[in-house]
Amino acid sequence: MVLTSLDFEKPGKQQGFLQVPYSHNLGGWANVMIPVTVVAGGKGPTVLILGGNHGDEYQGQIAAMNLARELTPEQVTGRVILIPSLNFPAARAATRLSPLDGMNLNRAFPGEPEGPVTSQIAHFLRTRLFPMSDVVIDIHSGGRSMEFVPCAHMHLVADREQRARMFGAMLAWGTDFAFLYADIAGTGLLPVEAENQGKLVVTTELGGGEAIPASVHRIARSGLQNVLIHVGALKGRKKTRAAEGKPPTILTQALNREDYLLAPESGVFEIRVDLGAKVKRGQVVGVIHHLERPDRAPEPVIAQSAGHLITMRAPCLTQQGDCVAVIAKRVTAEQVLRA
Repeated sequence: MVLTSLDFEKPGKQQGFLQVPYSHNLGGWANVMIPVTVVAGGKGPTVLILGGNHGDEYQGQIAAMNLARELTPEQVTGRVILIPSLNFPAARAATRLSPLDGMNLNRAFPGEPEGPVTSQIAHFLRTRLFPMSDVVIDIHSGGRSMEFVPCAHMHLVADREQRARMFGAMLAWGTDFAFLYADIAGTGLLPVEAENQGKLVVTTELGGGEAIPASVHRIARSGLQNVLIHVGALKGRKKTRAAEGKPPTILTQALNREDYLLAPESGVFEIRVDLGAKVKRGQVVGVIHHLERPDRAPEPVIAQSAGHLITMRAPCLTQQGDCVAVIAKRVTAEQVLRA
């Protein structure tokens, strides 16, 4: 069972750990120590900021670490809880899944109090941290597997009032694209658990890979700060794209399985469309080359719908069934809020 010495009701700034019991070959009474920062400064919402849900996604981890160092109680109107590297074992190993138990934290809910490390973390979030939070910010990127157009994104939750609050917070991140997505790879997601508890949930896909451009770090940092101001947890003036001379955010959604293009064969993937570009239905988005038979014509990957290429596979070497591209169709705010 996860323990912590942090007093989440205490005003001021605290640095501590979530301690997850774990035994290994050289440690019978060991704990996984997950760093946590709590900053409380008066009345206002409680915001839970999570990076490193997947260990190889560093944009959120870096943005949360920067904010954890810099944030003071005088700047906060409410309470901000920061966990930069939520899946700490995976973050240390630079892996998507935990090396301790092989689990995907983003598929581990509802979790178990006495289960594997990843399951214990999920249970603690579900039973302790989510109930005390008004807003949950879960910062993702494509990690080593995918490269995204940097975007804030959200689920199309059934509750219209909750959806409208999430929509406003998603746009407050200020990204060029926003993305409504579906879950085609299983259940037990962290954002879904928070949504089911009625929380305002903000998620992102901020690029991908391990070589992260400075421009993406700026988006992570500025977007996170702007969302905190938007939800009333941080003092300051909220920035808008219009005030900065930028066009409105392009709203896209991929809610059908056919929008998620899977590799028909194993081989070497070549993308043939730029990220963010428009794609027509029936267009060849990329091809898969046959590593052992370069004389054979490559296998085409064909768009099943029209829209924008929102993400592509990052490693060229691809296994049959891997997602290699996602085509997200353009939608209006009215469609998002009323669908």
